[in-house]
Amino acid sequence: MTLVRANGIEIDVEESGPRDGPAILLIMGLGAQLVRWPPAMVEALAALGYRVIRFDNRDVGLSTKFDHAGVPSIVWTVMQKQFGRVPPVPYTLTDMAADAVGVLDALGVERAHLVGASMGGMIAQLMAARWPERAASLTSIMSTTGHPGCSRPSMRATALLLRHPRSDDIEAIVAHGTMAGRAVSGRFPMEDAIMAERIRAETLRNRCPTGFLRQMAAIVADGDRTERLRAIAAPTLVIHGSDDPLVPPAGGRETARAIPGARLLEIEGMGHTLPPELIEPIVAAIDEHVRAGTSPLVARAA
Repeated sequence: MTLVRANGIEIDVEESGPRDGPAILLIMGLGAQLVRWPPAMVEALAALGYRVIRFDNRDVGLSTKFDHAGVPSIVWTVMQKQFGRVPPVPYTLTDMAADAVGVLDALGVERAHLVGASMGGMIAQLMAARWPERAASLTSIMSTTGHPGCSRPSMRATALLLRHPRSDDIEAIVAHGTMAGRAVSGRFPMEDAIMAERIRAETLRNRCPTGFLRQMAAIVADGDRTERLRAIAAPTLVIHGSDDPLVPPAGGRETARAIPGARLLEIEGMGHTLPPELIEPIVAAIDEHVRAGTSPLVARAA
């Protein structure tokens, strides 16, 4: 555990790989801690010579919590957005992107290759758009532009999100997490016992259900990023699964269309997870992207 001061708050950071290697900043998704990044993925990137930086977003894990800001109503936030109003939320995705910039500042990293998953992809997108000098490249995984036409999860995935356990009963938390993981894993399900062990370890490390809701409100309030994404100049790779029920494949396709010169890698059968079977091709794609820069190629992996 290493706490750094970033953007006025404390952020927990972990590093792997050589300190003098090119920096890769891994940004995790909604309610997920830095330990959600598969160890095999972190180890593989570090073995390739990258300085791999992971951190807990605000309101999750061991980073600063915003309990003083209260618990937003997601339904009210959605309604405000639909009526064209700016919802009053505890913080924004841009604030979270500024946290990521602050992490780089605290570590003395001038530029990094940004790799974000789900909400982390949204944060990485905003970071590349607003702080272009800090983004050596961008990889947006299972994320979206925020346009409602390409971002709606399936009804089952929505119900699972909204039923996120509020109690501290660890067995209920593990059971729900295992069921949710199975539902969003596409054609690469993780064994229930392995998933349950991971969820239990994450829960024991830290749990902040109200932080989950504040992060969700930030996503809703951010809305459609399409026009902002058009300003991204960093070489961009978009990775998405064909069987993602939480962020439909259209989210990845529209992200690739919005960012000039972006490449799209759509992986057949992948859901809204980073399963062991796909770590090797995903790491290879990121490594190739980082080393090669931009190309108009559009690829599809089987």
